[in-house]
Amino acid sequence: MISPDSFKELALSFENVVETPNANKNSFKVEDKIFITIDNSNLKAVFRLSPKDQNKFSDLDPSAIYPAQAGWGKQGWTIFELSFIEEDVLNDAIRLSYCTVAPEDLVKKYKKKAVKK
Repeated sequence: MISPDSFKELALSFENVVETPNANKNSFKVEDKIFITIDNSNLKAVFRLSPKDQNKFSDLDPSAIYPAQAGWGKQGWTIFELSFIEEDVLNDAIRLSYCTVAPEDLVKKYKKKAVKK
Protein backbone atom coordinates (compact mmCIF):
# COMPACT_ATOMS: atom_id res chain seq x y z
CA MET A 1 0.00 0.00 0.00
CA ILE A 2 1.16 3.52 -0.75
CA SER A 3 0.65 6.35 1.72
CA PRO A 4 -1.22 9.50 0.66
CA ASP A 5 2.02 11.49 1.02
CA SER A 6 3.94 9.06 -1.20
CA PHE A 7 1.11 9.12 -3.74
CA LYS A 8 1.20 12.92 -3.78
CA GLU A 9 4.99 12.94 -4.19
CA LEU A 10 4.75 10.50 -7.10
CA ALA A 11 2.00 12.47 -8.87
CA LEU A 12 3.89 15.74 -8.44
CA SER A 13 7.09 14.22 -9.85
CA PHE A 14 5.76 14.65 -13.39
CA GLU A 15 6.56 17.85 -15.24
CA ASN A 16 4.16 20.82 -14.86
CA VAL A 17 1.83 19.04 -12.41
CA VAL A 18 0.00 21.12 -9.82
CA GLU A 19 -2.20 20.00 -6.96
CA THR A 20 -5.49 21.81 -6.28
CA PRO A 21 -8.46 21.24 -3.99
CA ASN A 22 -11.55 19.83 -5.74
CA ALA A 23 -14.82 19.08 -3.92
CA ASN A 24 -13.25 17.87 -0.63
CA LYS A 25 -10.59 16.01 -2.56
CA ASN A 26 -7.30 16.95 -4.16
CA SER A 27 -6.79 17.06 -7.89
CA PHE A 28 -3.61 16.73 -9.87
CA LYS A 29 -3.53 18.71 -13.09
CA VAL A 30 -1.27 19.29 -16.04
CA GLU A 31 -1.97 22.29 -18.27
CA ASP A 32 -5.16 22.89 -16.23
CA LYS A 33 -6.53 19.42 -17.08
CA ILE A 34 -7.29 17.03 -14.22
CA PHE A 35 -5.76 13.59 -14.60
CA ILE A 36 -6.20 12.29 -11.02
CA THR A 37 -8.34 13.10 -8.01
CA ILE A 38 -7.62 11.58 -4.62
CA ASP A 39 -9.80 11.19 -1.56
CA ASN A 40 -7.22 10.81 1.22
CA SER A 41 -9.79 9.96 3.90
CA ASN A 42 -11.14 6.97 1.93
CA LEU A 43 -7.82 6.10 0.25
CA LYS A 44 -9.36 6.16 -3.22
CA ALA A 45 -7.99 7.80 -6.32
CA VAL A 46 -9.77 8.35 -9.62
CA PHE A 47 -7.58 8.27 -12.72
CA ARG A 48 -8.32 9.47 -16.25
CA LEU A 49 -7.32 6.58 -18.55
CA SER A 50 -7.98 5.50 -22.09
CA PRO A 51 -10.68 2.81 -22.34
CA LYS A 52 -7.97 0.29 -23.29
CA ASP A 53 -5.85 1.14 -20.24
CA GLN A 54 -8.95 1.16 -18.02
CA ASN A 55 -9.69 -2.42 -19.08
CA LYS A 56 -6.10 -3.56 -18.53
CA PHE A 57 -5.97 -2.17 -15.00
CA SER A 58 -9.47 -3.38 -14.11
CA ASP A 59 -8.49 -6.87 -15.21
CA LEU A 60 -5.66 -6.87 -12.62
CA ASP A 61 -8.09 -6.71 -9.67
CA PRO A 62 -11.72 -5.80 -10.46
CA SER A 63 -12.55 -5.50 -6.77
CA ALA A 64 -9.95 -2.74 -6.26
CA ILE A 65 -9.76 -1.13 -9.73
CA TYR A 66 -13.00 -0.39 -11.54
CA PRO A 67 -14.71 2.20 -13.78
CA ALA A 68 -16.32 5.19 -12.09
CA GLN A 69 -20.12 5.27 -12.07
CA ALA A 70 -22.31 6.38 -14.97
CA GLY A 71 -20.80 8.27 -17.87
CA TRP A 72 -17.58 9.04 -16.00
CA GLY A 73 -16.46 5.43 -16.30
CA LYS A 74 -17.25 5.40 -20.02
CA GLN A 75 -14.94 8.41 -20.38
CA GLY A 76 -12.10 6.40 -18.83
CA TRP A 77 -12.33 7.61 -15.24
CA THR A 78 -11.19 4.67 -13.13
CA ILE A 79 -11.30 4.20 -9.36
CA PHE A 80 -8.28 2.71 -7.59
CA GLU A 81 -8.68 1.65 -3.97
CA LEU A 82 -5.19 2.54 -2.82
CA SER A 83 -5.09 0.14 0.13
CA PHE A 84 -5.05 -2.81 -2.26
CA ILE A 85 -2.81 -1.61 -5.09
CA GLU A 86 0.92 -2.24 -5.40
CA GLU A 87 3.15 0.78 -5.91
CA ASP A 88 4.46 -0.32 -9.32
CA VAL A 89 0.88 -0.60 -10.62
CA LEU A 90 0.10 2.87 -9.27
CA ASN A 91 3.25 4.24 -10.86
CA ASP A 92 2.13 2.91 -14.27
CA ALA A 93 -1.39 4.24 -13.75
CA ILE A 94 -0.21 7.71 -12.78
CA ARG A 95 2.09 7.89 -15.82
CA LEU A 96 -0.61 6.71 -18.22
CA SER A 97 -3.20 9.03 -16.69
CA TYR A 98 -0.78 11.96 -17.01
CA CYS A 99 -0.13 11.05 -20.66
CA THR A 100 -3.88 10.94 -21.35
CA VAL A 101 -4.22 14.70 -20.81
CA ALA A 102 -0.70 16.18 -21.08
CA PRO A 103 0.47 18.09 -24.17
CA GLU A 104 2.26 15.96 -26.77
CA ASP A 105 5.73 17.35 -25.96
CA LEU A 106 5.36 16.16 -22.35
CA VAL A 107 3.77 12.84 -23.35
CA LYS A 108 6.88 12.00 -25.40
CA LYS A 109 9.01 12.26 -22.25
CA TYR A 110 6.92 9.79 -20.28
CA LYS A 111 5.26 7.43 -22.76
CA LYS A 112 6.46 3.84 -22.71
CA LYS A 113 4.94 0.41 -22.51
CA ALA A 114 3.45 -0.42 -19.15
CA VAL A 115 0.66 -2.28 -17.41
CA LYS A 116 2.15 -5.53 -16.25
CA LYS A 117 -0.02 -8.62 -16.11
